[in-house]
Amino acid sequence: MSPEFLLTSLIIVASPGTGVVYTLAAGLARGARASVLAAFACTLGIVPHLAAALTGLAALLHASALAFEMVKYAGVAYLLWMAWQTIRQKGAMRIDAAPDARTAGRVLRDGIALNVLNPKLSIFFVAFLPQFVPTGAPGAVPRMLELSLVFMAMTFVVFALYGVFAATMRSRVIGSPRVMAWLRNSFAAAFVALGARLALTGR
Repeated sequence: MSPEFLLTSLIIVASPGTGVVYTLAAGLARGARASVLAAFACTLGIVPHLAAALTGLAALLHASALAFEMVKYAGVAYLLWMAWQTIRQKGAMRIDAAPDARTAGRVLRDGIALNVLNPKLSIFFVAFLPQFVPTGAPGAVPRMLELSLVFMAMTFVVFALYGVFAATMRSRVIGSPRVMAWLRNSFAAAFVALGARLALTGR
């Protein structure tokens, strides 16, 4: 495993994005268990993109403007829906003093959907991973799969750390209605900003 791959992957994973914002929000809203579930869900959301990259579907997504735009705007719509749910204190982003285990399904569903509906992930796997697989080398697919699994493991660990850290701040957050309102509005604004950034990205 090359140091360049590990360092680049760490920078990509740790950079603020949809998954990081969602995991932080889950940790603050529902606690440590929900934050780990959110990290796991975001990691699972990578699997379809990995499968697409390995089977060549991602190349089709990259080549077809219509397919890319359809997936992209579905992702934008979902991010805006998440912002609306956050403002209304509904679903997995509702902040309660006592976390409700029944929201675990929502945390998983939303985290998976957020990554599945991000077409840039498929393009990332097509453009990024092959750089670390020698051209014409035997076993290229198993090598790409190995690198992808390492990337997914890093995603889970980093996101979980973000979320658990946020969860440790819950006691301070739920004790201050002003802080709760500020965080709710901040996360809603973050989801809107991420949706706008996704809408403006090209193939």
